[in-house]
Formats: sequence, structure tokens, C-alpha cells
Amino acid sequence: MSLRQSPAWLDGLLEAVWLVDETSLLILHANQAAQRLAGMPLADMVGQSVLRLAATPQDQAFWGEPADVVAQGIHSHTSLLRASGALVPVERRVTRVPRSAEEGGETQFMVTMLDRSAQDATERELETLLSELRATLDSAADGMLVCGLDGKVRAFNQRLAQLWSIPRERLVQRDDAAVYAHMASQVVDARMYADRLAAIAREPMQESTDILELRGGTVLEMRTVPQFSHGRPVGRVYSYRDITRQTEIQASLRLAARVFESSLDAIFIADSQHRILRMNPGCERLVGPSAAAFEGCMAASLFGGGSDAGFMEQVLQGWATEGFWEGELWLPRDNGAYCAVQLSWVALRDDEGRLVQSIGFMRDLTLQHAAQKRIEELAYSDLLTGLPNRLLLSQRVDTAIQGARQTDTGFAILFLDLDRFKIINDSLGHPFGDRVLQLVAERLQTCLRQTDMLCRLGGDEFVIYLHGGDAAVAESVARRILDDMLKPFTLDSMGFSIQCSIGMALYPQDGTTLDDLIKQADTAMYRVKDRGRGSYGFYQPQMNANLLSRMQMEHAMRQALGLQRMAVHYQPQVNLATGRITGAEALIRWTDPEFGAVSPAQFIPLAEESGYIVTLGAWVMEQAVREAAVWMHSGTPIMVSVNVSALEFRQPDFVERITRLLAVHQLPPTLLELELTETILLQDAQEMEQRVRVLADLGIGLAIDDFGTGYSSLAYLKKLPIHKLKIDQSFVRGLPDDDGDRAIVSAIISIGRAMHIEVVAEGVETATQQAVLQAMDCDHYQGYLCAPGLPAEEFRAMLAKPLPSAAQGKPKPLKSKS
Repeated sequence: MSLRQSPAWLDGLLEAVWLVDETSLLILHANQAAQRLAGMPLADMVGQSVLRLAATPQDQAFWGEPADVVAQGIHSHTSLLRASGALVPVERRVTRVPRSAEEGGETQFMVTMLDRSAQDATERELETLLSELRATLDSAADGMLVCGLDGKVRAFNQRLAQLWSIPRERLVQRDDAAVYAHMASQVVDARMYADRLAAIAREPMQESTDILELRGGTVLEMRTVPQFSHGRPVGRVYSYRDITRQTEIQASLRLAARVFESSLDAIFIADSQHRILRMNPGCERLVGPSAAAFEGCMAASLFGGGSDAGFMEQVLQGWATEGFWEGELWLPRDNGAYCAVQLSWVALRDDEGRLVQSIGFMRDLTLQHAAQKRIEELAYSDLLTGLPNRLLLSQRVDTAIQGARQTDTGFAILFLDLDRFKIINDSLGHPFGDRVLQLVAERLQTCLRQTDMLCRLGGDEFVIYLHGGDAAVAESVARRILDDMLKPFTLDSMGFSIQCSIGMALYPQDGTTLDDLIKQADTAMYRVKDRGRGSYGFYQPQMNANLLSRMQMEHAMRQALGLQRMAVHYQPQVNLATGRITGAEALIRWTDPEFGAVSPAQFIPLAEESGYIVTLGAWVMEQAVREAAVWMHSGTPIMVSVNVSALEFRQPDFVERITRLLAVHQLPPTLLELELTETILLQDAQEMEQRVRVLADLGIGLAIDDFGTGYSSLAYLKKLPIHKLKIDQSFVRGLPDDDGDRAIVSAIISIGRAMHIEVVAEGVETATQQAVLQAMDCDHYQGYLCAPGLPAEEFRAMLAKPLPSAAQGKPKPLKSKS
């Protein structure tokens, strides 16, 4: 039958449709979709002014135009005010259509609206994801430059400006040509750089990776990837990573954007026996190449149901009550995959109510389902390892807490951190480290039950939820993890092992929320690391108090320099043969209003752990050099010794800073001595040897502090220009009675004599100790026997006093023990 004979066919449309009288602007008819969209029955709309559908001033103005203007139609996005008072975003179209003879001939307006609520929600979700991606771009460690095919700059981050030293004013002006010219001027091989850019421009579909050397010595890895829209290149993304100090690094920053496109409605027409008569092009595209084979078949066979009576019973019941059936189905594709579709299947009847035809309207939901799945993946899983993230863990733990309240059972939370994982990233690159984390995640998973949950917090930190686990279960799992982690890993034909530290907290005794339990387990893990790593430990309440005390002390330490609560004292070094002061060791002292006089044994390890030792060491060095210059200019030049930490000694500008200090204060290098530990010389031995020789060539003295207390490889004594060994006070303290200490001290002095290296004994407190050292031919001593560490003014006054003669300074010989 003709679609003009009755408006019943309108009820099959997914779009809401109103027929409006052209003269009176009264609603003549509305389909089922219009009634659902407006939230009111047909009876309440027929005869009403179309202005009832106008929810915005623009719509009111449009319907107020003359009929000829309205007849020109409109297609726009607007809002519809539902009967409930809610505003619904819609896509609206107004067109002039002919009226049937039964309806009075002439023409009428047809208003169609499509609910955009779901599409707007999807777009908002996508905008949120894209904004997060943009934030990631801004926080990326790589320099990023996004350009169109025409070369116009679309976006960049601050890291780009840093790497290329692009002046701020040039970026503010947004002069693309000037920016490109500046970048070209920074490259050593400008011609090669220009050729590569030209080649990249000629191949918009290609990816490339290049190494660039800048004039300042920086080496960059430049990676370019095309930017696509609808499958076609629209621009290019350049990423720049500084690889000057790295041996292997991957130059890639993945930009991901998922674009959702709405497909055209797919329509099929079936006869009264539900056999397919024909399909429109949209339906053929949706079904695939086999669409033609379905003509004459049961419409239900489109959905893999064949003559499924159950499915058709549902459809027939919908036709009987509503005139249509609507639902979601899976549509098989030729490639064996399935796509989700929304089907609205409408029955068309004649005047006597007999079924004549049926029309099915399908809309592809694949993109919406994929978007929802992706959103859930982003929300609940870790992208690198695929493990649950903290949000999913939180839901699991909340459920466990609710269950625990009813059954009076607990559970355990384990906080796991890989020991020294930074070494893997620094030496083998972050891509290799990411793959290691994936292997670690797989191995950890094998240590757990299906009822447990492994979660990656980020970096090399993992959290484990042990379902129903008590202290015994937690300890058993921790032991199993430690044992399994020590088994060799293999990656890229490289074998290695990984050690981890584990902190454990129990519900409910250690906390009643996930945040509390993770915090307590984290605290326990750090206690394990403090005690040597590679083990596990349970949380104890005292740990938080200790941690708080450490935090308070670290904060006070960082404030002390600015508040002038730090000072440098100087302890004399005395020549045993002459009794004269020949040098002084600079010692840092800290007096705090809350903590009192804080021992260096307390705050120096804290400064080393936090990295603040570099700042403290630089300040002590500057004070000591300045004071040594004062002694020299006052006529009493003596050498000042300054302890140097391993972290400070490794600073790239260490030698340059020392040289500058000596020049500023006009202090000869021969009056400065640096006290190093054996550990510094044995780590990165080749680099340290080069640095030590540079310092020695300047004339700066080098002493080995606490000689013999740690791992000693005496080979460095003959390779390096060391001129002084310092005997640790732990050996001096036992003199003269402890035979072991006597043997060690004698051996060190003998080594010094044999290799022409001076020897200084630390911690000398008695005349007896002094006499024993002199008898052993030790060169110098320092300790309370002469003086403790003195403020600069007191030490200066001590230097001004007349010095004793060699005879006066020489102690009496010891009596024989025989």
C-alpha cells in the first residue's frame, strides 16, 4: 500500500515525526517515537500548536516567520522540552511535504527529531578522554610538536622549547617559520636535517625515526608519525627525546583517539510471512556481501535465528500490543564476527487489521559498545600489565569489608616494591623496564589464588589483596613471592633476577579502609628496605611514629641552613713528630630548637637518603674554602679537609664547582683536601678514576676516609694519586691493649709507608694512644686529645697561639710491657 494513504508507517521510524498544518501551525499527527521523545500521548499533542515543541528562543522565532520562510526548512541541533520538564538535546529537521487527498491536499510541514542524548553523552566521555590525553602530552618527558600537512604548528609542549632552547618570545608570537628556522639552526648537520624533513613531507603515511645532534652537544631521537582522521593523514606528530646519556631508548609517544561515526539506518522489508522482500543499501552494507542471499528467507535468519519460534513469538506479541518490537540483537557477519544492532521491527496492516508487510529498522551499535568497553578498560585496568587498577581493587576491598562485617573474617593487604628497579630503567631503557614489569606481573599472578587480586599502583609498586588471609597466610604468600622472584628471568636472551620488598597489613587490626591498609603496608615495606631489602614485614603501630619523626627531622634539616642553625667546626690534625697543627677537618654541626644538638650520625644518613646531602656538602665546602683562605691570608696557611659524599662526588659539575670556589677565594689547591670513601672509588671505577686524576692534577689533596672499615680492593692505591689514609677511630679506640686493633693499625701504617702515603689516625683521646701511634711511625693524628671540633673563631684563636717545639710536642716513650 502507498505510504501516503496512512501515517501508520511513521510509527516504524526511529526518528520522532510530527505533521504540522502549514496555516495554523497545529500538530496534525505524531508517531510513536515522537510520543516517547516528548513524553506525552498522541491525544495531548494533536491540535496543539507546534510552538509547544519550541523550547528555545531561536525555535520560537523560527515558527514566527511567514509560512514561505518556514517552508524553506531548517536542519539544526536544538532542545525539546519534555512533558516532565526535562530538556532533551535533539537533531531537528523541518521540511514541507505534500498531503494526501484524504487529508485535504496541498502541503504540510513535517518536523523530525532524533534524540541525541546518548550521542552527547558518548561525545562528553570522549572529550574527557581526549582532555586526559592532552594533559598527558603536556606532562610528557619528550618534546612534542604537532603539525598539519601544510606544516602549520597545531600544538607543542614546554619540553620541546626546553630541548630546542626556543626563546619564549618566539613561541608567544606563534611565528611558525621563525620556530622552524630556529630549530634548523640548532642542528649540527643542517642539510641532512632539511633533507629528512623534506622526505618526511613527501611521505605523509610513513613513520620514521632519526637521530639529531644539536650544536650544544645534545643528541635527540626524532620520531615522526602521521596523524589520521577518518583513515586519511591530516598532519604529523614529532616527538623528541634526549638520548645523550642513554644507550637505548624508544622514541614514541602514542596518541590515541577513537572517533565514533553514526551509520545510516539499515532497513529491510518483509512480507506477511516474514520473508525478506528487499533491503536498502544501508542494510546491505551492514549485513555484508551475503546480503543478497537473504532475500526470500525468514527475516529472523538475519540474526542467526532461522525459524526460531521463540524470537518470533516475542516479535508478534510486540506487534499485537504496541504495533512494533524493539530490542538489541547480535547480527552475524560474513567474517564470522558479530555486531550489535538495535532493531525496531514495525508491522504494517490494512484497514481490516491484517498484516500486509513489516519493516525493520536497524542501527549499528558496534561503536557504542566498543566505546563503552574501552571506557571500562581505562577505568578499571592498568594499561601496561592489564592488571586491575586501584579503582577496581577498591571495589573488591569494599565488598570484602562488607562481607567481613557479617562473617567476622579478615583479609590481608601486601604492598610490594621492586628493589633498585631504577637501575634497569637507567641502564636498559624504559621500554625494556616496561616489559620486565609485565613479566613480574605474570609471575606474581602465579603465586596467588583465583580469589586474590593483584593490582599495579604505578611504577614498580604492586598491591595484593589476599581474600580471607590472616598473618600466617600473608607470611606464606610473601615467602612464596620472594622465592619465585629470585628465580631467573629471561628477556631478549638476557638472564637476570629481581629482588623485592614486601610490607603487610591486616584487616581490621591495621586499618578499616583500603587507603589505611595500603598506607600501613607501605610503611612496613619501607621499614623492610631500611633493614636491607629483599624481605617482608608486618605493619606495627610504632612505625608511623618513627616515620613521622623522620619526616619532621628531614623538614627541620631542610630549613636549618636558611635559619642559620647549621655551622662548620674544625678539628685540628697534628703532626706526631713535631706536635704542630698541620691541617683541620671541616665538620658540620646542627643545633635545632626542638631536637637540640643533632648528631651527624642521625642527620647525615637522612640527608644522603633524601639527596639533600648534595646541598649540605656544597655549603660545607664553601664555608671550609672561605675559612682556609682566611687562615692563609692571616699568615697561618694549613690544609683543610672536607668530607665528600658519593652522591656529591658524582655530580657532573663537581670539579667545575671546586675550581670556581678556589678561584673566588684565591685559595691554592694544595691547601684543600677531599676525604673520599673507598665505596666512591670502587663504584663506576673508570669514571671515578678519571675524576680523581683531574682533581690531583689541579693540586688538590685526596684522602681515603675510614680506611679498612669496608670492602677494600687495594689495587686502587697504586692506580690513583691518593696521598693520605685515615685510620678509623674504631681501630684506634682499642689501642694499646687490643691485639687485633694493634695489628690492623700497624698494617695500615705499613701500607702507607710502603706506598709513600701519609697516615692520619682519627679519634685519639689519650696520651697512651698517641704514644703507640708515634712508636708505629704514624704521621698525624686528630681527636679529643688535641681538641674537639671547634667553631671557626676558636680554631683561628688556637692557630694564633705560639706553637710548641718538636721536642715539647714529642711524647715520652712507652715503658716495656715485659
